[in-house]
Order: sequence, then structure tokens, then C-alpha cells
Amino acid sequence: MNTKAQPSNGGRWPLLIAALLIVILVYAFSDRKGTLPVRAASVERGTLRSQISTNGKVEPVRNFEARALTAATVRHVFVHEGDHVRKGQLLLQLEDADARTQAAHATAQLRSAEAEESAMKNGGTHEEVVTTQAELAKANSDRDTAQRHLDAIRRLNEKGDASLGEVRDAENQLARATTQVTLLQEKLKNRYSASEVARVQAQAFEARASVAAAGSMLAKSNIRAPQNGIVYALPVREGTFVNAGDLLLEEADLSKVLIRAFVDEPDVARLHLGQRIEISWDALPGRTWQGEVTVVPASLHLLGTRNVGELTSITDNKDLALLPNVNVGVAIVTAEHRDTLYVPREALRQDHDGQPYVFDVAGGSLKRRDVTTAIATLTQMEVQGIPEKTQVALATTNGKPLVDGALVKVVN
Repeated sequence: MNTKAQPSNGGRWPLLIAALLIVILVYAFSDRKGTLPVRAASVERGTLRSQISTNGKVEPVRNFEARALTAATVRHVFVHEGDHVRKGQLLLQLEDADARTQAAHATAQLRSAEAEESAMKNGGTHEEVVTTQAELAKANSDRDTAQRHLDAIRRLNEKGDASLGEVRDAENQLARATTQVTLLQEKLKNRYSASEVARVQAQAFEARASVAAAGSMLAKSNIRAPQNGIVYALPVREGTFVNAGDLLLEEADLSKVLIRAFVDEPDVARLHLGQRIEISWDALPGRTWQGEVTVVPASLHLLGTRNVGELTSITDNKDLALLPNVNVGVAIVTAEHRDTLYVPREALRQDHDGQPYVFDVAGGSLKRRDVTTAIATLTQMEVQGIPEKTQVALATTNGKPLVDGALVKVVN
């Protein structure tokens, strides 16, 4: 039976080699013509800005954080999370029996201390003062009697009717009476010694401090809003037992919020006060908030594996869309030029002297154009020294270098 012969693999190789030679010849012919296929872009006019992109966190500008001073039970909760509250409004009440007991005990101690202070200022208690005054009146009377007796004895002695011994006895009696008057007068003026005065004053100071502390504890058992704002955190409920230091609630005016942004070390030197900031939040795509740098980093610290500086910005939040503690994107505008010329960064080249230049694609050949540069983004560079709409070469599509004067063909 006749069969048609199949071409062997060996017969295919000449065909493949011939096709490859044709491609090489076409490529060589193209090279001899010197035409380079290049990608190109136009010099554009518009707004160009340089920015630092990073992350940040939303915080209240002035936060009120209520915590339990002692272990207690939450007695009443008068608000809900998200409620708008007024300054002075009662928000939460703790069981205050212990605080009231301590306040009563401190008040009793203070009254006792104040009674001692009053007694010290007046020379003793009322009863002591009355008794001493009575004793002083009697001593004055005794002294006056002793004085009259002495005067009479002296007259008798002058007549020879009384001896010198009787005169001396009368003088001694007057001296004793006078001393008693002096002692009682001193007792009324300086009833307490210096050490006793210091002790009474210390007791009064301690008692007043105890009353103030007890009053503060009692007052803080009734949590009131220190400002108009929103209760944005309320981790407790009625009947909840809390320990000293436990968080009870957080409240703040959120019409303005503070943005705390974290800038990596290489970019910290580019920051200064007043720079514009744009804030974005993934939960609300397409929405941005405006602010400006109000505090620049004063030091650096580790944040995970990053060495960062912290800057802050206060931003309007009138519709309360930004919530405390959410993570946001932050763009810090370090420079912005409007109505300026720019090219793709890929078009920029630099000679050994550092002079930047581009290749103008004009009339089918490359022409070097020296330019000056300014601000840059990740993809664009501001340039001067070349007209708008000029086509500039980016790179060849065959990997060959761009050379001044080379013939080119722009390809997509």
C-alpha cells in the first residue's frame, strides 16, 4: 500500500534557521538606518505638589476621662454611649455609702481640731477662760488687800506700834499676791506652749485635708460633664462592680479633633509648622478633611519596627464623622506649585556634572534640552527651560541608549 512520506524533524531545522536569518537581517537593516523606537510623553502644565504620606490616629482635643477612685458599685447610669451632654450634667453615680462615712468622720475631726484652735486663740476653752478670769479677779482683790495692809503696817511702824518683822511679812504677802496676778494674766495670754500650738495647728491642717479628700471622693461618686460634648465611651452598666482606677466613661467635644501622625525619620526634617494636611479614612472613601501642622516632632521613638516622629494637627469635625481612636491616612503637603510645567521622572537624565536634561523628540530625532528642576512626586518632576506640549523621550523599546541626534520613531 502506498503511503505519503512524512517530513522528518531534520527537515524542519532548515526552515527555522532561514526564518531566524530573515529576522536578523531585518533588525540589522533597521539598525543601519539608525532609527530607534522610543516611548515619549508631553510636557504638561498643571498643579504639582510634594507630600509625605503616612498614617495617623484620631484623638479628642480635650478629653474627659472618669475613673473610679475606690472599689465601688455603679449605682446609676444616666446616659448612653453617643449621647450629647451639657456641662454640669449628671452622667453616672457610684454607690457612695463609704464616701459619706469618710466625709462624716473627717468633718467630726475637723470640728474637734477647730475647737482646739479656737481655745488656743482665746487662752483655753470657754470654761477655762471663765475660771481663770474669776481667779484673776480674786487675785487682784487679794493684791489690793495686801497693798492696803502693807501701807497700814508701815504707818504703825513709823509710830513704833509695829515691828520691822511685821512690815516684812506684809511685804512678802503683797509680793505673793502680785505674783499670782501676773501668773493668771500670763495664763490668759499664753495658755499654750509653742509645741502645743504646733500640734494643734498640725491637727487642724490634717483635718481640713481629710475633709477636702472626702469631699472630693464624694463629689466624684457623682460623675458630671465638665464640658459640652459627646459620651463616646461607656464601658460600665448599672450594677457593675469597679475597682480603683477602672475606666467609667469618656466624654469630649468632638467638633474639632486632634490628628496624631507618625512620620518616618528620613522625612522628619521636611516638616514645619503650618503645613497643610489632608486626612482620609478608609471607612469613608473619597472624603478628605483639611488641617495644618500645629506641633512638629521634638524627638523620635520606636513604633513597631519604625523610628518615627509624632506631629499633631487640629481638624474641624463639625459633622462628627471622624471618631476617636480610628486609624486614618495622612498626607502632609510639603510643597505645592500651581500652573507649572512637569514631565514624567523617567524623562529626566543627568550628566556627570549633575546638569539635568531631557531629550526633545523633534523632527524625528533626539535633541538634548537642559532644564532646571524643582519639586517632585513619585512619578512627576517639575521642570523649567522647555515649552509646554513638547514631546520628550522616555526610553527605547529595544533597550538601546538614547543619544543626542539619534533618529527615532515614537511608538506606543
